[in-house]
Amino acid sequence: MRKWALPVLALGALSVAACNEIFEAETEGGITAAMLVGADSDHANWITHGRNYSEQRFSPLDQINAENVGDLGLAWFSDMDTARGQEATPLVMDGKLYVTTAWSKVKAFNAATGEPLWDYDPEVPGETAVKACCDTVNRGLAAWGDSLFLGTLDGRLVALDRDTGAVKWETVTVDQTQSYTVTGAPRVIDGKVIIGNGGAEFGVRGYIAAYDANDGSELWRFYTVPDGNEGGESPQYLQDAAETWNTEVLAGNDAIGGGGTVWDSMAYDPDLNLLYIGVGNGSPWNRAYRSPGEDGTGEGDNLYLSSIVAIRPDTGEYVWHYQTTPGETWDYTATQHIVLADMEVDGEERQVLMQAPKNGFFYVIDRATGEFISGEPYVAVNWATGIDENGRPIENPETRIDKTGQPAIVTPGALGGHNWHPMAYHPDENLVYIPAFEAGMVYAPEENWKPDRARGFNVGFNLGAGDLPPDMGIRREVAGTLRGMLVAWDPVAQEAKWTVEHPGPWNGGLLATGGGLVFQGTAGSEFNAYAAGSGEKLWSFGAQTGVVAPPITYTVDGEQYVAVLAGWGGAYAITVDGELLNTKAPVRNVSRLLVFKLGADGELPAEVELAKLPLDPPPSRASAETIALGAEKYARYCAVCHAPAAVGSTVLPDLRRAGSLGNAGAWEAVVHGGILKDNGMVSFAESLSKEEIQAIREYVIFRANQDKVMEEPEKVARR
Repeated sequence: MRKWALPVLALGALSVAACNEIFEAETEGGITAAMLVGADSDHANWITHGRNYSEQRFSPLDQINAENVGDLGLAWFSDMDTARGQEATPLVMDGKLYVTTAWSKVKAFNAATGEPLWDYDPEVPGETAVKACCDTVNRGLAAWGDSLFLGTLDGRLVALDRDTGAVKWETVTVDQTQSYTVTGAPRVIDGKVIIGNGGAEFGVRGYIAAYDANDGSELWRFYTVPDGNEGGESPQYLQDAAETWNTEVLAGNDAIGGGGTVWDSMAYDPDLNLLYIGVGNGSPWNRAYRSPGEDGTGEGDNLYLSSIVAIRPDTGEYVWHYQTTPGETWDYTATQHIVLADMEVDGEERQVLMQAPKNGFFYVIDRATGEFISGEPYVAVNWATGIDENGRPIENPETRIDKTGQPAIVTPGALGGHNWHPMAYHPDENLVYIPAFEAGMVYAPEENWKPDRARGFNVGFNLGAGDLPPDMGIRREVAGTLRGMLVAWDPVAQEAKWTVEHPGPWNGGLLATGGGLVFQGTAGSEFNAYAAGSGEKLWSFGAQTGVVAPPITYTVDGEQYVAVLAGWGGAYAITVDGELLNTKAPVRNVSRLLVFKLGADGELPAEVELAKLPLDPPPSRASAETIALGAEKYARYCAVCHAPAAVGSTVLPDLRRAGSLGNAGAWEAVVHGGILKDNGMVSFAESLSKEEIQAIREYVIFRANQDKVMEEPEKVARR
């Protein structure tokens, strides 16, 4: 494990307890650069997103261990006021816990007792939800001095007083007229607050920027893709990138943006003074539209999409990059968790960077130079057969749909083999724990596609091509192909040491501890502890909801706690066929902060039965042409929130059961008039005519009737 020189020299002769006392005292005076660099030595607190700048999510705490974890119990809990996906990592300083929730809210608690201290609501406008690809989530805070920093869904960066929650300053970090959002946690390096943004599915141009922690003024901005107007005055790295694009589609009034948003992952090496960022997918996904060649198919690597990029945090200067998916066309982001570590590889001590991005390969890269060291698939992969010695994927031509123009079933699918959920690295085991899953996708190029600047996904594919038929046998067969698992990965041997199977995909982030434990929540509504070396399940708690957020651990007055934010939601929960979700692990959202310690015996309130409104639609009388039009428009504008083929889940309304389904006027008032915009359901009048809106309604009625017929034999069989 990496040892930071400054804290080791200063504190090496002190006991762990003494170190903790010093750090707890210092946090009362404010977070400093030395404290963030030396976070490894602060066992009591959790002062930055991944616990340390290396983002290892490993705590040496061992009071809770493999021998006594069976005595772990609920110390306290707190219900949230947002019933959407909960993805945040809490921070803990001097006995106080700070956490963000959905809709970019912040809450502070006494970390030992759960006593509420303060809360903050940035009052994000409800209509902002339509700009978010993947739920109204937020992944956490950053700390510096006596301030906390928050990125809000509508693109603001807010500085809060750590003691009171009062706003010190706020600044808008994006063009709010475009579909930018901020869901990721900021990082602070030497007084610079660094934050990216999302929105590639909607047609924005990605960047990351640094702001002065004192007043919020912008210090530098690093764009991840060119704008098509690069000249001699442009930074060299953007001039180089422009050579890999068809820049005509990036420039002018009809510019598509290009994508490449930096919406989550960052890591920092203080010795090398390098900030590592993960860059997202192209906009649109289909490279044939994003960067067409002379023959109309896609061309070019399209830097710096799907890349890990190293930059100088003091200036934003480009240093190196490694592209995981050249010419990205499958939504294979490289925004997934980046972990730094030092380890022996082929007999040589290496400073490495590790990532398991969406494309299904686990990468080990030299973090000083960007040199490719190794890469092997950690899940089933069919888009490439391997990676060559230069670090470039060996592609399967049949899956290059931007070139063939033909549909293809590709694995991983657009949600990847690993999504945003953080990994953890255990230095004693030399294992990386990956919240992995397998879920392929049908990619079908959409003919004559045009971007829509107002609403809906701009991806260049027919998002309805993979809709499942109303056949319970086929649905069960497809559900059986979906896997969710915890994979303990050996980064040197590039192979799994052990794997734990979960009920389905979309399981929580990881925490590894010195007690020989790995903690993870699941889509099966459990929060579990596993043996770090073998994967044996040692303890489990019924969370009453899916847990997707990563846990943390800390101490107060020498007593160790484990905390996790529970609450089902996010991309998988709202964009996947609801019946597939129910088949694997029926789950609802119950948003709570759960905190555990040894010997505690707290209990949650009795679980309320998950009940659905009956599937009782009006009769379907529309013409086949109207239903086909509705299906086309539903796939483009509705499926991303209300699920494919209108088979909704438990997070957002299932439109087959909507009260407005039987009333054309009420349906129009919602979809065209926007009467529910404060709840996130804005008007689609700029993108859909009233005729098209009613066609969508008729399609949903048609689908609801199909599913009602399909489900009747199931109900009879259960009686």
